[in-house]
Amino acid sequence: MTSPSVDAAGRTVLTGISSRAFEHPADRAALTALRSVPGFDQLIKLASGMLRERQYRLAYLASSVRVGPRQFPDLDALLSEVVGVLDTSERPELYVVNDPVPNAMTLGVDRPFITITSGLYELTDNDERRFVLGHEVGHAMSGHALYQSLLMHLLNLAGSFGWVPAGGLGLRALIAALREWQRKAELSGDRAGLLAGQDVDAALRLQMKMAGGAHLDRIDADAFLAQAAEYEGAGDLRDGVLKLLNTERTTHPFSVVRAAEIRRWAASEEFERILAGDYPLRADDRDASFTETAKEAARTYRTRIEESSDPLVGAVRNVGATVGTAAESVVDWFNRVARGPEPAGRHATDDSEPTPDPGL
Repeated sequence: MTSPSVDAAGRTVLTGISSRAFEHPADRAALTALRSVPGFDQLIKLASGMLRERQYRLAYLASSVRVGPRQFPDLDALLSEVVGVLDTSERPELYVVNDPVPNAMTLGVDRPFITITSGLYELTDNDERRFVLGHEVGHAMSGHALYQSLLMHLLNLAGSFGWVPAGGLGLRALIAALREWQRKAELSGDRAGLLAGQDVDAALRLQMKMAGGAHLDRIDADAFLAQAAEYEGAGDLRDGVLKLLNTERTTHPFSVVRAAEIRRWAASEEFERILAGDYPLRADDRDASFTETAKEAARTYRTRIEESSDPLVGAVRNVGATVGTAAESVVDWFNRVARGPEPAGRHATDDSEPTPDPGL
């Protein structure tokens, strides 16, 4: 446990915090598995460093505004605050892009950099921008760009050969799994943003603005969160299926879902423990156990299944084999890749207690 200190604004400084502290369970299990595969990190870092990372950096350097003391000094100061609270080892470069669509992203592997559109800058206030920057720094800390690149390379490889089992319908399922993992990664980013700003109201305001624009005088936070509860529980089995179809091609969770997840995590004991100084440290990342992480993800999703009011989840709750989400398929797939083929005559759970099937 770390003895917490505070910055000039009274926010808790999370000295030495590991990204494992804020990664969503499904995201965390997938990342831990990938980190355990020898050679993958080096391979993708080499490819990205030689090609796309350099290309993207040059493109943004030529076509956008690099933030610094003389350009967008307010963002420069906010980034310094975020880096200080999350105690990151490196400060990413930050660029503002002229684009009316509100968005931000983190690119690069060896030297991650952040881009924020002019539309998002104009839509948000200072506290909301702090959340955005914390969200993106969280992506950099988690290595999301690296692992997304790995997944995309694997998907491209599978798509190049019709005989590969992941081809055809299998490839579509794998793409859906990738997108579900990406959505879980966005929830991890939201948690990082919440830790960086330690301002739940600002985090919720941002989601309301992303859903309804800058008309906060016409949006009520409680009513907005009630939409999330209705979205999860309303309707019948058909609505559950339609939700899956609606999200199949999206890269981010819907705003009401993100708002509900932010409120839920902000009220959790886990969040309180982190602010009290009880969290995983980066120094211990190499010793992170994939088995324990996967079991934790399974326990989390089993609890969510039991508590969920979604009609589709309810339809499969008492069935022996759960449908499961694409994210859990990714966890299982990564598990098998990381462990390699099982020895003949032996099953993966021979020497351990049975692990429950991950659910929603």
